[in-house]
Amino acid sequence: MNTRLSTFFFRRDVLDVAPDLLGKVLVRKYEDGKIEKYGITEVEAYRGGDDKACHANKGKTPRTEVMFREGGLVYVYLIYGIYWMLNIVTGEENDSSAVLIRGLESISGPGRVGKALHLDKSFYGEDLSTSERIWIVSSEADVSYSTNPRVGIHYAGEPWVSKPWRFILER
Repeated sequence: MNTRLSTFFFRRDVLDVAPDLLGKVLVRKYEDGKIEKYGITEVEAYRGGDDKACHANKGKTPRTEVMFREGGLVYVYLIYGIYWMLNIVTGEENDSSAVLIRGLESISGPGRVGKALHLDKSFYGEDLSTSERIWIVSSEADVSYSTNPRVGIHYAGEPWVSKPWRFILER
């Protein structure tokens, strides 16, 4: 039986949580009551204030405030005025780390993930342990994965662009 992941799962180091999310199942209950389940296939880790590619690198702002709370909350932000990016806050309070969900089964790319899940600003700060519209459950699947550098963070410079903090489920 698939069990909803507790807050304790997310209150660990981002580099432990990110690969552990692979193979887990993201559950989305839509406004019409329909429930869809998606296996998590690709993620990227962003490690708090020291990580020059992390939004929290410049400190707490209205946009990043949720990243400074305890793990298990949703951090969404809009890019290109079109796509809502789904991130899961990790670690303890003030850690400011998060995992970007880059891919789900049959959905490749974080913009497409946000679109398929019908995300919007109302998901900002949503608690995955209690939400009635989005949560993550365990899976019995055996997981193997590869690592690669993160995508689209050239602005961060070295060593951040070369960190192998992108985790991809191998089939």
